[in-house]
Amino acid sequence: MPESISIHEARKLVLLSQRLPSAASKGKAKDATLAAIEHLGYIQIDTISVIERAHHHTLWNRNPRYQPSQLDQLVEERQVFEYWSHAASYLPMRDYRFTLRKKQALASGLEEHWFDRNAAMEKRVLKRIHDEGPLMAKDFESKDRSSGEWKAKPAKQALENLLMQGDLMSCRRVNFHKVYDLTDRVIPEGTDTSLPSPEDQARYLANRFLRANGVGLPAEVSYLLKGKGTLVKNTMQEMLSAGELMQIRVGKENYYSLPGTLELLNARLARRKARILSPFDNLVIQRKRMQALFDFDYLIECYLPAAKRRYGYFALPVLWDGRLAARMDCKADRKNACLHIHHLALEPWLGNRESFYRDLVSELSSFLAFNRCSRLCIHKTSPLEAITALLEVIKTDNLIEVSFAD
Repeated sequence: MPESISIHEARKLVLLSQRLPSAASKGKAKDATLAAIEHLGYIQIDTISVIERAHHHTLWNRNPRYQPSQLDQLVEERQVFEYWSHAASYLPMRDYRFTLRKKQALASGLEEHWFDRNAAMEKRVLKRIHDEGPLMAKDFESKDRSSGEWKAKPAKQALENLLMQGDLMSCRRVNFHKVYDLTDRVIPEGTDTSLPSPEDQARYLANRFLRANGVGLPAEVSYLLKGKGTLVKNTMQEMLSAGELMQIRVGKENYYSLPGTLELLNARLARRKARILSPFDNLVIQRKRMQALFDFDYLIECYLPAAKRRYGYFALPVLWDGRLAARMDCKADRKNACLHIHHLALEPWLGNRESFYRDLVSELSSFLAFNRCSRLCIHKTSPLEAITALLEVIKTDNLIEVSFAD
């Protein structure tokens, strides 16, 4: 029979496995960033920039000394690369071989590309990069618009298809635009390029997920990986039988975990540290899982019409006391160095709110600096009286210049 633990203990396992809240790290800050990427297995990339982009935000929450330049350095040093996980992501180079099955499926036609194939365009794109070295999509724009040969859109689609099937890689970004080069010129010498078997791939997925998340279900391990559900489920059952995995019962659900995971219950969780998370943070990306384990019904509302939004365009989950205690819709006005909190909404169950406000204000001081802001403007809170309570804490601590919108 699986060993049973409480929902509170399960949350502790998840948060400690996710390295949240982060602890102080020793050594070089860049090394701590690489360690975070290797531990989590992937960092999702997102283009939304109302606050610092998701990949930087997620890493900052694992490494308090994180700077965006560290990620750029790791890519240029070939320790990290861009490819697809369940979405566009930064991956550790040590896991490169586990992208090969998807690349092979796309190249052979077993999986469809996002974009229509244009073999002639792809051939010309490859030749230019082979002859000229790394290029960006804009390098394929025609100076003579009437010729039509190098219109940006078809060339960009060819570049992305070639990247997804493994002919090209992004060797760096310039102003968030990819620079493409031949894969053979990007991957380090000695990189393992052997094709994993389907079973090895499933084992890798299971180990990666459980290492970073503490407990998990097969459907969570194969999240958004089309056609992988049955294989992952069967492989995890085989791993359980072989002693490579164990099961832990939480409520009515049997979760899988790695042997030794329960030992984390002996570690300390920094419950009084508030952490403002990205909507694309590894902890919260699976909404059904967050509902089951944290009783947190979360939706990114930037994809909804404004009239249908309850919390705001880009509401950030706020971690506190081992739970997701609030949502904070923010936008950084970098020109005026002001972070706008358009809506701070507390979860109804949240007690001990005075402690929460103090810990949130402490975190906001760091969050402002991370977003290159020095001032805070609060527009709305739910409940309304939270505005007054926050103001009292801010005045007492004298950490932040704050104003309240009418």
